[in-house]
Amino acid sequence: MLLFPSLRSGLPVEEFRNPFAATKAFSPGANGGPVSYARAVERAAPSVVNIYTSTAIKSGSSRAHPLLQHRLAERQQPQVTLGSGVIMRRSGYILTNHHVVQGAEEITILTHDGREAAAELVGSDPESDLAVLRIQLAGLTPIVLGTPSNARIGDVVLAIGNPLGLGQAVTQGIISATGRNGLGLNTFENFIQTDADINPGNSGGAVVDVDGQLLGISTAILNQSGSNGISFAIPADTAEQIMSQIIEQGRVVRGWLGFEASPLPSSIAVQLQLPFNTGLRVTAVASDGPAERAGLQRGDIVTSLNGAAIADAQSGIATIAALLPGSSLQLGVWRNGQRLQLQAVTGTRPLF
Repeated sequence: MLLFPSLRSGLPVEEFRNPFAATKAFSPGANGGPVSYARAVERAAPSVVNIYTSTAIKSGSSRAHPLLQHRLAERQQPQVTLGSGVIMRRSGYILTNHHVVQGAEEITILTHDGREAAAELVGSDPESDLAVLRIQLAGLTPIVLGTPSNARIGDVVLAIGNPLGLGQAVTQGIISATGRNGLGLNTFENFIQTDADINPGNSGGAVVDVDGQLLGISTAILNQSGSNGISFAIPADTAEQIMSQIIEQGRVVRGWLGFEASPLPSSIAVQLQLPFNTGLRVTAVASDGPAERAGLQRGDIVTSLNGAAIADAQSGIATIAALLPGSSLQLGVWRNGQRLQLQAVTGTRPLF
């Protein structure tokens, strides 16, 4: 069962300078291994906040007999949900998950030092499950960004958040996998998978390395009966880029071609004796969209984008989405036993 624990950054250089670069954030034991990650927590924890959202839920019956309506007047009952967030800029910008604040009428932030503030929703991106909030408080501590691309399977990580609304807590685990996708959680998936225990309320919290630097934003748990929880985090560099677009443009702008496709099963490729075993079978083409204007047809097999073979549907979508609207894109296509090269110009991906 899946549970949701509810190149152009534009960020000032000083916000990303690591004042702790010369020291390690753990205490080494006699054999060289760490016996404590307290210093890593001390560095990262002030940048992690608790988030409480409130949404009015109507109660009462609108189907009651008209004579009884006055006795069953609708009342507004607030539904409170909780989550976590990470302070990214000293000016008050906070990253969290879209599902934490979706539909919220009021958002309250509780900082590590016990201060409360009302938060403004700057913008949200459902396709990546990220949202940006802003609070007006002085003396905030932005987190230091790590380098997710350097993270290795087996590296120790710490998850910091607000599990079950109990208050800030820290759990420890290791990186189990990187580049995890195909889970059906988000349109765009490139998760860091860890075995750090997280719970409802950790959503939007920080996953940091042993130096207290941000590697990812906690987003979901996969928990099956009789097994330990498996948690997923959105890489910090991806999250920071999306945050910058939301702040600067109000939304995330992605490239789009306007066709639907399904992965080409390798068994079909073998059966048809195709000279390739990966690709996308085009199932629909949007009328007058960029793909149709480029000549793409239903039934085509797209084998490459700008000369790079398509490994899977997720990577194909991500490659197109990463391009700015108006970018040129060469599609390698297989049609009726022939290889074609189609030249397309990306449009703007609609909001879904």
